[in-house]
Amino acid sequence: MNAREAVEALLDGRVTGVRRGGGSICLVTLHGGEVVVAKRGVGKGATEAEAAGLRWLGEYGDVPVPAVLGQDDEWLVLQYVPPASPAPAAAEAFGRGLARLHLRGAEAFGSPPPGGPVDAWMGVAPMRNEPHPDWPAFFAQERIEPYVRLCTDQRLLTSDEVKVFDTVCERLPALAGPAEPPARVHGDAWSGNVHWSHDGVWLIDPAAHGAHRESDLAMLLLFRTSLVDHILGAYAESATDAGAPLDGGWRDRIPLHQLFPLLMHAAVFGGGYARQALSAARAALR
Repeated sequence: MNAREAVEALLDGRVTGVRRGGGSICLVTLHGGEVVVAKRGVGKGATEAEAAGLRWLGEYGDVPVPAVLGQDDEWLVLQYVPPASPAPAAAEAFGRGLARLHLRGAEAFGSPPPGGPVDAWMGVAPMRNEPHPDWPAFFAQERIEPYVRLCTDQRLLTSDEVKVFDTVCERLPALAGPAEPPARVHGDAWSGNVHWSHDGVWLIDPAAHGAHRESDLAMLLLFRTSLVDHILGAYAESATDAGAPLDGGWRDRIPLHQLFPLLMHAAVFGGGYARQALSAARAALR
């Protein structure tokens, strides 16, 4: 069984798997003994977006990502990377690689990876990648406002609470810190997508696009990635060595950059995340 046959077997129902994240993820053993990961997309364009994101992130080898072995409109077949325990040396190597990856840049804020769709996904949530001239405009129009509307439609936010997010969007040019060029970001770099292996840290399940590099760093901190202090320390050193040091106020902007994932989680999983998003919005305004 090759990668294409693995997809066909899944489509024919000849392989079963487990549910995770709203889609199906299966380990499939090919003829010859190779084990691969087969993922069923959560919606239209999901496999296309993930495949394009993995290829874009892996273009220069700064951080390893699984190879794309096969794809159709419904299924994606990927290299299987066996897991291992976190280790400080791997964390520091990952931090340095992530800094290099971000500095590879992107066409624009909000631009999708080459060959990737405008309408993409972050986990089970739709996510639009539409190029914008600057990060504040992109973040307000494509990341905050759509998810505030979804939360409002579900009555997770009151009209007064919505005004807090409106104020954030209005003040984003001042809140965003010094202007930076668009970075090549993973887009969903929470702890579950930082995959520890025997040969280092791999990035999986991307929501890749052009954005602000601080957004990936804020995601690493949102659910407290293992050895995150080692990661961030090595990242800062590498960025400085490359002539692109992090702005000294970047930690103050963590709540701002966490607004999108918190709003997305609220829209998908419910009100507890809406409270966290509101707290983050108020912290961003202080």
